[in-house]
Amino acid sequence: MQVLPTKVDRSSEEFRANREAMLAKLAEFEELQAKARLGGGQKYIDRHRKRGKLLARERIELLIDPDTAFLEFSTLAAWGTDKNLGANAVTGIGVISGVECVISANDPTSQAGSSNRYTLAKTLRAQDIARQNRLPLVNLVESGGADLPDQAEVFITGGKWFRNLTQLSRLGIPTVALVFGNSTAGGAYVPAMCDYAVMVKERAKVFLGGPPLVKMATGEESTDEELGGAEMHSRISGLSDYFARDELEAIRMGREIVAHLNWRKQGYGPTMPADEPVHDPEDLLGIVPRDLRVPFDMREVLARILDGSRFEEYKQLYGTSMVTGWGSIHGFPIGVVANQQGVIFSEEAQKTTEFIQLCNRYDLPILFIHNTTGYMVGKIYEQRGIIKDGAKMINAVANSTVPHISLMAGVSYGAGNYGMSGRSYDPRFVFGWPNHKVAVMGPKQLAGVMSIISRAAAEARGQTYDEEADAAMRAMIEHQISEEEQAYFSTARVRDDGLFDPRDTRTVLGIALSAIHSGPVKGTSEFGVFRM
Repeated sequence: MQVLPTKVDRSSEEFRANREAMLAKLAEFEELQAKARLGGGQKYIDRHRKRGKLLARERIELLIDPDTAFLEFSTLAAWGTDKNLGANAVTGIGVISGVECVISANDPTSQAGSSNRYTLAKTLRAQDIARQNRLPLVNLVESGGADLPDQAEVFITGGKWFRNLTQLSRLGIPTVALVFGNSTAGGAYVPAMCDYAVMVKERAKVFLGGPPLVKMATGEESTDEELGGAEMHSRISGLSDYFARDELEAIRMGREIVAHLNWRKQGYGPTMPADEPVHDPEDLLGIVPRDLRVPFDMREVLARILDGSRFEEYKQLYGTSMVTGWGSIHGFPIGVVANQQGVIFSEEAQKTTEFIQLCNRYDLPILFIHNTTGYMVGKIYEQRGIIKDGAKMINAVANSTVPHISLMAGVSYGAGNYGMSGRSYDPRFVFGWPNHKVAVMGPKQLAGVMSIISRAAAEARGQTYDEEADAAMRAMIEHQISEEEQAYFSTARVRDDGLFDPRDTRTVLGIALSAIHSGPVKGTSEFGVFRM
């Protein structure tokens, strides 16, 4: 394969300005990340420690193998809402006893680890990742149950949590519950529905109704331990499979459970040399323009994330605003579909459709790198069949069975998001850089469309159009869309699996690709009807 060259000039004014803008964005991002890691805040962290308990991320750090990475999902869930940043939970992928697992942990310092609508979205997504990629799921349980003021948004959908646990078990994907504290009411079903349950002495409290509720309902006097303590469930009810004397022993038991699973990957694994890129990933900070309306060369991005910067480009001279081709990341072969100049024309759609079919023939996962304003519009393009060609591309994406990873690197507008395997097309993972934007269209374009529609409606009624009101409406819409298109807004609602520093792209994608290969990687030749 060809080693991609580079035209990056680190001394140029444009490069330096782009780098400074990205560093400022990353500083803001890291500040938010740090706040999310504080959970409910220092007061509640101190209270939790005084009880002799570990924090959620400390439990995870002890659970995973030493000196291995933990790829955290949706760290900024609930950003900008009335709920705590991070959504009272920590989820991600870590290696336990040599096995990649999805880990889902309640954060008891944040609203007692209770579940609101964002918690639910975040933890359900973690379960989806476990199922789609055939990864064992380990739950670190300490939760006050549903966030009652949010019950209308949690209760009905929340049943999926328990259904998913049983379905994972049916699929032969192991589920483990390490219970460090409360797991009450509906939460009591978590250890019951997992394949393995470990409970910590004098800490675990697993019951459908606590002493006050039991007294109100039946008049019976009872203690926490009698109703749902670890010792009772270990000796009497049989709900607990392992009785741990403290948190450290529970974590050790969790590691031993995963170790005896005899877990094997079903994917073909890394088959290519996993050498570092020739070009420095640090350059990514200056490659991405501070104004995303300015296009940038995706080959420069690929040269800094692919093994050895090697890339075999497919149809390089045809449909040039889309880059397609083959490479590898950490030894895992992949196909790449990357937007080059923003707009997708008929040629780009046709080229991508063919390429997706080829990747399915060869059982190759596909990395989609987003920077598109959508499919081209206009009389000439409509007459040339842009709808049909766009439909072919979306057909190919929708029916492709090889795993997809979407990386939101720039803008992702309109149906271009769909054609690039956006969230609604069930890619295995969706990640983003903190600068990315996603919406139906740009703020100015959307405000302009609304203005044209309103103006036409007024003329049809024979009314004089209020230009002052129009200007106010346009300003309001532009402000709204500018807020809603930003990466934080999207990640807050768990529409991606998390944001990260562009310099970490290769590492994040490598972990994701390794996780994907825990299950079989197999393409298809079955697609819907392609309109010709």
